[in-house]
Amino acid sequence: MLDLKGKVALVMGCGAVADGWGNGRATAVLLARQGAKVFGTDLVLANAEATRALVVAEGGEAEVQACDVTQSAQVEQAVAACIQRFGRIDILVNNVGVSQPGGPVDMDEAVWDAQIQVNLKSAFLGCKHVIPHMRAQGGGAIVSVASVAGLRYIGKPQVAYAAAKAGLLQFTHTSAVIHAPEGIRLNCVVPGLMHTPLIEGLAAKYAKGDTQGFIDHRNNQVPMKHMGTGWDTAHAVLFLVADESRYVTGTEIVVDGGLVAATR
Repeated sequence: MLDLKGKVALVMGCGAVADGWGNGRATAVLLARQGAKVFGTDLVLANAEATRALVVAEGGEAEVQACDVTQSAQVEQAVAACIQRFGRIDILVNNVGVSQPGGPVDMDEAVWDAQIQVNLKSAFLGCKHVIPHMRAQGGGAIVSVASVAGLRYIGKPQVAYAAAKAGLLQFTHTSAVIHAPEGIRLNCVVPGLMHTPLIEGLAAKYAKGDTQGFIDHRNNQVPMKHMGTGWDTAHAVLFLVADESRYVTGTEIVVDGGLVAATR
């Protein structure tokens, strides 16, 4: 079940901002545990190297490099490096996201532009440079990590992030239809309120640095009364890239402890 032996996975955003298990690190390690060879990128090379060390320590195979996923040339080079090292790309995981506070009036225009770049354009660039290789191979699976913020207002004024993640969902739906005849599947995982190494940074932005109060509030928002983890995201990614989901494309798995269902 969910066997990835013989497959190569390119995981964009495979690191974590601190020790612990973010979405990208958990995904990279889980895919490697299932047999995939992993090529990972991160804006900070040391964060990617820490993930590689975890994979290698468990007997897996991984290579990493630094990459700014908002820069087409850097994404293209990372894709080329993965092909050179492993010969193919069967799986692409677009796992990059940054939330900045603000509404349409108080948000600086430059912040808006940067949010769209990192949260939406990054997935476009990953697909742009990977899909030609998947087409030549006869197929592949792409998963982009979105957010419930693209579906609902979840209590934080993050208008650009929410708009970008909503755009990512529709980008995925449309691209999935375009590439379905080529055997290339595109889906999204939609995490809800997650307890990852990003939590302190989010508390600084949205709760005046009250990390514990921020954690308590987020736990209470969720019907299951606790946040998810990077592993919850990773297991959803694993299903969507494995052959068991071969008839699943153009959709999303919401991983949120019931948050979206409770706000309909």
